[in-house]
Amino acid sequence: MNTPPIVIGHRGASGYAPEHTLASYFLAMLYGADYVEPDLVMTRDGVLVARHENEIGGTTDVAAHPQFAARRTTRNIDGNAVEGWFTEDFTLAELKQLRARERIPQLRPANTRFDGQFEIPTLEEIILLVQGVEAQRAVRARQLGATTPKRIGIYPETKHPSYFASCHLAMEQPLIDTLARYGYQGRDAPIWLQSFEVGNLRALSHMTQLGRVQLIEAEGAPYDLRAAGDARDYGQLISARGLGEIAAYAQAIGPHKSLIMPRDAREQLCAPTTLVSDAHAQGLAVHAWTFRAENVFLPQPLRSAGAPYERGDLESELLAFLRCGIDGFFTDQPDVGVAVRDAFVAAAAPP
Repeated sequence: MNTPPIVIGHRGASGYAPEHTLASYFLAMLYGADYVEPDLVMTRDGVLVARHENEIGGTTDVAAHPQFAARRTTRNIDGNAVEGWFTEDFTLAELKQLRARERIPQLRPANTRFDGQFEIPTLEEIILLVQGVEAQRAVRARQLGATTPKRIGIYPETKHPSYFASCHLAMEQPLIDTLARYGYQGRDAPIWLQSFEVGNLRALSHMTQLGRVQLIEAEGAPYDLRAAGDARDYGQLISARGLGEIAAYAQAIGPHKSLIMPRDAREQLCAPTTLVSDAHAQGLAVHAWTFRAENVFLPQPLRSAGAPYERGDLESELLAFLRCGIDGFFTDQPDVGVAVRDAFVAAAAPP
C-alpha cells in the first residue's frame, strides 16, 4: 500500500456535534481526520457558507426569528418543490444572526445539547480554522524536535451549482478565488473539489489544477444532465466508458458505498462489485460515502441490540470496505475511521 486511505471528516465530526459548524470541523481535526468536508452554498451577497442544503429551516433556528418570517417561501431546487428559508435570500450579516441546530435530532439526541451555540461558518472561516490548527501542530512539532505534521486537507462540495448559477450566484470562481487567496493552488494542494453535477466539475477542470471528484449517487442521475436532456444516469457514469469520460475532468469518484458493496434484502453485505478495480483501471481514486456508527445506518449483522440511534459495529463495516481497496472514505465518526484505517495499514505493512 503506497498511500494510506484518507479519512474525510464528513461535515466535520457530525456524529458528535451539529454538522457544518466550526466545532464539528475542529473535532474532526482533533480526531485525526485527513480532510474536513464542508458542503457549500451561496448567500445573497455572494459568500460561500457551509450548510448541507441551501434550505436552512432544519439546520438553524431561523424559524425563531420573527424578522425573517416573511422570507419563508417555496423554491424549485433541482426539479423539486422545497419549502422553507434559503441562503440565497439572506446576506451573510443576516445569516450570522442565526444559530445552528442538529439536523437529525431523532438519531443524534446528544448533539442537540449544542443547539443554538454555533454560527453558520463561511468557507473563509473554515480555512482559517484549518490553517490555525496546522500552525499549532507545527509549533508543537518544533518544540518536540519532531517532523512537521502532514497538512490537513479541505474537501469542499458545491451544492446545487446549476441552481445557484440560475440565481446569478455561480459558485466556481468564488470557490477558486477563496482557496487561492489562502495558498491552495496546484495539484499537490490538500484540496478535493466535489460535486454530484458533471458540468460544474468540467468547468472547474478548466479553471484549476486542484483535485476534483465526481460524486455518484446509488440511483438517479446528475441534475444538470437531466435538465439538459442528457439521458445518462449514475449507473452509466460508472460503466467502463463513463469512468473513462470522468477521468478526463476528475481524478477520483465518490460513490455511495452500496455501489461498492451492496446489501441484500436482509440488510447484509453482499460480495463486492468491480467498481473499485474498474475506477483504478481508469486512474481514478475511490472515496466512498458515508460511514456512520448508528444502528440505523449499519448492515443488520453489525447493529447492536439497542435503539436505532445507538451505536453498532462501524469498525467491522469500515474494515470490509478497506479490504475492497478504497482510497478513502467519508465518516461522521472520524475517530473510529482513523483508528480502523491505522490498524488496517499497520496489519498490511511488511514485517
